[in-house]
Amino acid sequence: MMFPFSYLIFFFFLIMGVLISISSPSWFGVWIGLELNLMSFIPLISLKMNSYFSEAALKYFLIQAMGSALLISSSFLFISLSHISSFLILFSLLLKMGSAPFHFWFPQVMEGILWPQVFLLSTIQKVAPLTLVSYLMISETLSKLLIFTAISSAIVGALGGLNLMFLRKIIAFSSINHLSWMLIAVSMSDTFWLFYFLIYSLILLSITSMFYKLQTYTLSSLIQSDQNKSLFLLVISFNFLSLSGLPPFTGFVPKWMLIQIMLDQKLFFPIFFLLLSALITLYFYLRIIIPFILVLNPSMSFNKNFKSPTFSSPSLIMKTSFNFLGLLLPIYSLLL
Repeated sequence: MMFPFSYLIFFFFLIMGVLISISSPSWFGVWIGLELNLMSFIPLISLKMNSYFSEAALKYFLIQAMGSALLISSSFLFISLSHISSFLILFSLLLKMGSAPFHFWFPQVMEGILWPQVFLLSTIQKVAPLTLVSYLMISETLSKLLIFTAISSAIVGALGGLNLMFLRKIIAFSSINHLSWMLIAVSMSDTFWLFYFLIYSLILLSITSMFYKLQTYTLSSLIQSDQNKSLFLLVISFNFLSLSGLPPFTGFVPKWMLIQIMLDQKLFFPIFFLLLSALITLYFYLRIIIPFILVLNPSMSFNKNFKSPTFSSPSLIMKTSFNFLGLLLPIYSLLL
């Protein structure tokens, strides 16, 4: 997934904005870093002169500007009204990362961008807000509020992805659901959410790279792309099963570790909703996988003249093989 060479300067300032935000000693410095990150990501969205890209860039800009305005205005109250200010800052960060109940903009923006931008929006753009949320975990009330937000994100991400035909919207609601696991991890550990985030980013990288090579954005076009190859079926299936956290794939490892930590802290109520949402997300992942199994029958095959160059790339094979680590190596046995 390559951008033009001239856009490397925007990548530099994108990462620089994240580093400024997470390392700043004041909320004003945090706001500057977030604004730098925002202004660097807008050109990456509107890479081509297209009405869909422009609409997505405008929506993203307006929502992020609203979150930045709430952040900088509520930070002024931090000295005199620290509790109220902390709540408002938390709400602004949740709005910026697209967490429920402030998720309404996230699927709409995801639907209007390309797969490389989908990966950036689902991963790198959430690093700074998640890190800043971990800085706010200074009271038990904020931790309980964050757990409630995580439960809401789990429910919204699971139910919102049902009966969808557009792959980018499915990935968007999947990202909201995974964000609920990361928010729970943030409320309990300062470092474990980074491990979960890293595993999720690598799995999503393999999926978005594959969809970018295929240039497919709907479930029907994905089914018609290259269904005659069993390797294609296996890679698609393993990617989504790993993303769902089904054992023994790699995506199961961080979820199992987080469940063990939550059981130690007796957080049974959030565990119930997280596991229920994981089961529902597994259902709409299976909706993507099952058609491949059906069309493997030669009598149902069509579009046989299509030849896909997807798996000729060694880098794509290397990205995809990350999902098989849970199968090839007994990583999960180390957690017993």
